[in-house]
Formats: sequence, C-alpha cells, structure tokens
Amino acid sequence: MTTKTMMLAAALLATASASLPAWAALPAPTPAQQQAADAKKAQAAAQAAKDKESLAASMDAVSSRWRGRAAQQGWKTHPPVAIAAAAPAPAAPGVATPGVATPAGASAGGIVTAAGAGGQQAGQMPASPANPIVKSEKWGTAPPSEDQKAGPTKAVPHGAEPTVQKGSPENVSKKK
Repeated sequence: MTTKTMMLAAALLATASASLPAWAALPAPTPAQQQAADAKKAQAAAQAAKDKESLAASMDAVSSRWRGRAAQQGWKTHPPVAIAAAAPAPAAPGVATPGVATPAGASAGGIVTAAGAGGQQAGQMPASPANPIVKSEKWGTAPPSEDQKAGPTKAVPHGAEPTVQKGSPENVSKKK
C-alpha cells in the first residue's frame, strides 16, 4: 500500500469511529411522536377488526350458499365447525402469564415433568378414546402375530426335492 492510501484509510477509520457514539442511542420520542404512534396503532387495530368482520361475513355467505346448494341437491351436510380463538403466545420460561393456565406437571421454569406431558407417565399413554395406547410388534408393545415365522428355516439334505414347486399347477401335475 502506498502512503497516500494508508492515510486515506486512517482518515476514514477516524471519521467512522468518531461518529459511532452518535449512533449508539436514539433520543426518546417526544409526546407528539408518541401520540402519533398511538393513533397509528389504534387506526391499524380498527382496520384489522374491520377486515376480520368482513372476512367472517364473506365466509358465512359462501358457507350458506354451499349449504343451500347441498340441501337442494340432496347432499348430506354436517353442522358447521366452531373455530376456537387463537391461544396466547407462550411467555418466556419462568414468567407467569396472567389468565393462562399452566399445564399439569409444569414447573415454574416451564419444564414439563413426566406426569405433565399429556398425562403420560412412565412412557405409557392413557387408554382413552382420544389417546389410545398404540400396540406395535416393531416397538415390542404387542405380542408377535400368529402368522409370523416361529424360527429360521430348517436345512434340507443335499439332493432333496424343493418344498416350493415352481411353475403353474398344470405343469406340476404333469411332472409327477
């Protein structure tokens, strides 16, 4: 590097380091800026509520149109499904959220113990219609099937007739 390039680089570095503290902290917003931000948030919330109502009305209109058509054409219809409200976002571990129940078996740190994971204890799920215990031969939680092979195939002496006859039944009967 030449001396001129090194001096230019040093000048740029000095300028950048001198302006760094100015970027470190922004001043607090003024009351007028805070009011403007609050008004903008309120307007956005009102628009979101209006959009939500419009969407719900549109969905109801489409649903009633299709249900009416199904009734005219003799299709079997089921009652509409109620949509549950969205659950609140989980808080940071160790922070209690007001109005949100803690799951059974959950400690203060938000860690679920063995009894808290859906009522599961010692690796066994409760036998209920919602959560039946899964039995599987592969997992070893069920006995082997009756049609399962009991052991390895026995060796046959050299030159013995094969146990499986290849070919169609007509060909097999003609060979004997």
